Amino acid sequence: MSQKTKGKKKRLAKAHNQNQRVPSWAIIKTNRAVASHPKRRHWRRSSLNIG
Repeated sequence: MSQKTKGKKKRLAKAHNQNQRVPSWAIIKTNRAVASHPKRRHWRRSSLNIG
C-alpha cells in the first residue's frame, strides 16, 4: 500500500465504502422493496477501473 499514490488510495477507499450492504433500517422502511444493492461489487468477479 505504501507504493500507491494518495489519489489512488482515496479512490480505493471510496470504492470500499460504496461496496457496503443496504442498511437494515432502509429495508424495514421500504417493506423489503429495497433489499438488494444494484452496484454491489465482488472483489474477485469484477474489477475496478481506477488505473
